[in-house]
Amino acid sequence: MDNINAFKITIVAVFAGVSAWLGWFGWLIVAFIFCMTVDWITGSMAAWKRGAWESKTAREGIWHKTGSIVAVLVALILDWVIGNVMNNIPNIQIPFSYTVLITPVVLVWYILTELGSIIENAGKMGAPVPGFLRKAISVFKGTVDAAGEKAISGK
Repeated sequence: MDNINAFKITIVAVFAGVSAWLGWFGWLIVAFIFCMTVDWITGSMAAWKRGAWESKTAREGIWHKTGSIVAVLVALILDWVIGNVMNNIPNIQIPFSYTVLITPVVLVWYILTELGSIIENAGKMGAPVPGFLRKAISVFKGTVDAAGEKAISGK
């Protein structure tokens, strides 16, 4: 029982630390990593159920996830560069302090992509998946796409 309590305390402490350090942005990162992990696991389970699991395919999935992480890192670097330019170059004035804009949108887009894949994997494992859930993910992802385009183009 003491081991279980120690484990629970550790988990709570980690989540509290992430919240204190990164706030809402940290939770997006946690959700992204969690969704990638669950997607990879459910994808492997669905392939195993169909008798189609192959280590090569599993490795390809890991490479795919690594590419997603690289894209998020690029967005993070872009936000950092934009923030430094906006906040430190005198001739570029904005009426607010820029922190992040691109990275949260990219993270939400990837989270929604992973959720769509998780739902697809659940269906392949035999679970009935409500159509409205698939549609909700698709609609929200389209909304995020549109918001990202609007933020960049200003239109």
